[in-house]
Amino acid sequence: MDLATFRNTLHADAPPPDASVYLRALWHEAKGNWDEAHGLIQELTDKSAAWIHAYLHRKEGDTWNADYWYSKAGRKRPQQPFEEEWESMVTEMLEEV
Repeated sequence: MDLATFRNTLHADAPPPDASVYLRALWHEAKGNWDEAHGLIQELTDKSAAWIHAYLHRKEGDTWNADYWYSKAGRKRPQQPFEEEWESMVTEMLEEV
């Protein structure tokens, strides 16, 4: 699956059945369900989860919390628009499959 194919699944009622927890979280966030996305990711401790967690808090407007999670992910808060970061995350998570 590539970014365009993943983006096309946003028309469905559920994420792709074979999607990782990371992609499911990003799918729910793109559908406007922040709470579902956060619930999927908040207990995971790896760097990919921390990056998504940071993005969710940045989008929420909680900069301090976002910066904490970006540091856990080994990243700095980006200055790029949310959509570009989302695309970067989806692309990277798809490559990890």
